[in-house]
Amino acid sequence: MAVDIGEDQFQAAVLDRSQDVPVVVDFWAPWCGPCRQLTPALERAAEAREGKVDLVKINTDENQNISRALGIQGIPAVKAFNDGREVSQFVGAVPPAKVESFFDALVPSEAEQLVAAGDEDSLRRALEQEPTRRDARVKLAQLLFDRGERDEALQLIDGVEGDFTAEGLAARIRLEQEPGYAEAFKLLDAGKREEALDALIAAIPSSDGLKDDIRRAVVGILSTYEQGDPTAREYRMKLSSALY
Repeated sequence: MAVDIGEDQFQAAVLDRSQDVPVVVDFWAPWCGPCRQLTPALERAAEAREGKVDLVKINTDENQNISRALGIQGIPAVKAFNDGREVSQFVGAVPPAKVESFFDALVPSEAEQLVAAGDEDSLRRALEQEPTRRDARVKLAQLLFDRGERDEALQLIDGVEGDFTAEGLAARIRLEQEPGYAEAFKLLDAGKREEALDALIAAIPSSDGLKDDIRRAVVGILSTYEQGDPTAREYRMKLSSALY
């Protein structure tokens, strides 16, 4: 059940408490019909995540100062706080599914927590729960690759699109099986990124069907540069010229 609080409790019950767990605040009033419709959905969502999120209620009629300070102009209004600051909000009696999505965004799923842990066992458990989870696949593939288990690493990320790291790693594994490309990746592993990029881009004209994988490998390396790095910009232009 939600706990009713007043203005004098807001600092402790919401801002301070949100340093430990997210806190959802339900702004309501006794005369508000939509509020009575929304509150049960909020309570169910909070109870399903007991210990991971708090739910408190503030009667706007009795706590007008805090309501004004937080910009409450219509009710029901729901605001979420994390680490002492507001992180999300909505207004109106939204459907239960949207309430669940709102809470899901605040409280990481078990799979998300496992991916954040980042060790091999956690990543494999995350994939058992959500087999298509891209971030777990990519992290686990990198661990396996670093350990020399390239076949399993490739199985995890082969076909993953829209992730430069995954595409680049998969392309590297395939290219290393072809003659003439291992030296470029030795340079990369030695920290000589530009020399590795030069070697790969120079191979494009005679790549004989491997052009796409070279492009993916180069783009994967370029994704390791800081945003806006002039060297990365220069090599993107070199890649474009070699391809087209």
